[in-house]
Amino acid sequence: MSKLNRDVFYMVLHELQDDKKALYSCLLVNKTWSEIIIPILWKDPWKYLKKGNEKSLLKVITTNLLLNPTYNIIKNSYQKPLFDYISYCRHLNLYEIRRIINTINEDSDMIIFKDEILGIFINENTKYTHLYIPYQFDNQIHLIPGAKHCFSELKFLRCNTSINDNVLSGLTEICKSIKELELFINVHNNNYGIVKLIESQKNLFDIRFITYSQNMDGTFCNILENSLNKHSNTIQYFKMTTPPTTNILSSLINLKELELNGNKNCNLEDLGNLFLPFLRILRVSNIQVEYLTNLIKNTNGYLIEIKIDNINHDDINNKKIIKAIYQNCPKLKYLKLLLKNNNIFELEKLLIECQNLNGLYILTDYYIDTIFYWNDLFEILTTSSPKSLFKFKFNFNSSKPIKLESLKLFFDNWKGRNPMLLQLSNSYYCINNGDMKKYIDLIKKYKVEGIVKKYNNDWYGRTYKDFEWF
Repeated sequence: MSKLNRDVFYMVLHELQDDKKALYSCLLVNKTWSEIIIPILWKDPWKYLKKGNEKSLLKVITTNLLLNPTYNIIKNSYQKPLFDYISYCRHLNLYEIRRIINTINEDSDMIIFKDEILGIFINENTKYTHLYIPYQFDNQIHLIPGAKHCFSELKFLRCNTSINDNVLSGLTEICKSIKELELFINVHNNNYGIVKLIESQKNLFDIRFITYSQNMDGTFCNILENSLNKHSNTIQYFKMTTPPTTNILSSLINLKELELNGNKNCNLEDLGNLFLPFLRILRVSNIQVEYLTNLIKNTNGYLIEIKIDNINHDDINNKKIIKAIYQNCPKLKYLKLLLKNNNIFELEKLLIECQNLNGLYILTDYYIDTIFYWNDLFEILTTSSPKSLFKFKFNFNSSKPIKLESLKLFFDNWKGRNPMLLQLSNSYYCINNGDMKKYIDLIKKYKVEGIVKKYNNDWYGRTYKDFEWF
């Protein structure tokens, strides 16, 4: 195979890197295919590791240990594996390595190598781009021979803010090129040294501050947020699962993606005054309508994705959100929002103005609109949707699912358009098997007719990401 053909082949197979089934099916075709696919699979082997399969990966790791001349266990005459699997690894996931180590029984022959496993991954022959450090991890990885080489070009780091002092100091000294930082913030015992790590980076552009509690250490959060000021011009992606304690967002003028969770009691007035002219993706939850609409208005028309969750509001505020979107987001491609019965025809204006819309995810109000006017919604979708729109998700948060007659009308009127991708979900109601069969039979009929391309009933809305259909 020529180098050009091989490179093209690699590019094609690399596009399948998230499709484990497809990659495995290609693996045994021939040696050339294997030589291309094995490095793809082993770039991040942890994402393919399912619970219960730890021992399979352990076998590969222990083979490397046994062949290591340091231990002189297996002589040179032993046939080595076809591939040096670990040398292809670019993601060092210490969460998963810890899980694998914990599968070694105390009475196993491999127990003597338990402390050596990290050394197999950290050496002078491997360079990592991604590092994942678990909670309460205290192994001094920076002291392992080859660590400086391994982590000198690190691009992504995920760790906890209570990270061990020695580990943090070692990484701060070695790592200067981190671009993406994901921090899990603790309520207590946070390591203030994380600020030095942040400030020492040369080109930080993706920040994620994640916490699972509203009761945070305010002083630490203030200092942490302010440490981003040095990178205010380079940060383009920002995620925070609690409201910011400072006005740091106002300094991130080059943001392209913002993901923010508020709460009903917080004051996010600064959010309403933000001007983010380059923002393309906005994902918010529990944000007051006033601040949300002002933020949408203060973008520069570049928004292509808006995701709005957990914002319960009345008809008037629902209309304000829809209006703010269609007046300010002409390039919008994906939209998730709550829709009230009285604003279905306001949505029609959005469909007319947002001619690039490709995917629409509609939530209904379980508490107020116990009966949703699906016929009205389906009518405006079939008469006013732009040609680009054919991906739909409908979440009917009520005990009354969409009537089959309504779906049938929707499908009949969709004839002549792009075949749709459709998902139905319901967080509060589990449809019985009899009704499920009726849905499936109806949709099969319209799949045969070419009106529905693909369908999935993701009843609890947990299988797929918001703008992922299949």
